[in-house]
Amino acid sequence: MTLEQFKKEKIEAMKAHNQDAVSALNVLISKIMNLTIERRAENKEVTEGDVDTLIKKVEKELIEEREGFEKAGRSENVASLNGQIECIKKYLPKMMSADEIRSVIASLEDKTLPSIMKHFKMNYNGKADMKEVSLIAKEF
Repeated sequence: MTLEQFKKEKIEAMKAHNQDAVSALNVLISKIMNLTIERRAENKEVTEGDVDTLIKKVEKELIEEREGFEKAGRSENVASLNGQIECIKKYLPKMMSADEIRSVIASLEDKTLPSIMKHFKMNYNGKADMKEVSLIAKEF
């Protein structure tokens, strides 16, 4: 999704009075804008894979924050963060299955680990768990 699409989603969440979704989308929009500024400085564009990676990072940050509030016994904050995480999850890309990863690796000519990792980073960034790719690549 693009920055503009996330802004439209935020407006819809505001109209629906969904404060958790608004909060989550504010964080996401802010991080996408920062990434866009960084990439412009490098004369690069933000790719869909970059946005997917950023969404996963935001989800992870929210989960870690929720765990902290759970330890502190702050149930109202935990409930809010659960709503934010659910909002973010609907934007996460469908991750590749282990079988899909195996089939892509099998189709590659060069099956060395660095070559496989580079291929997945360039072509499936944000759509494949790189730890899982690494583990599966070691089977070949």
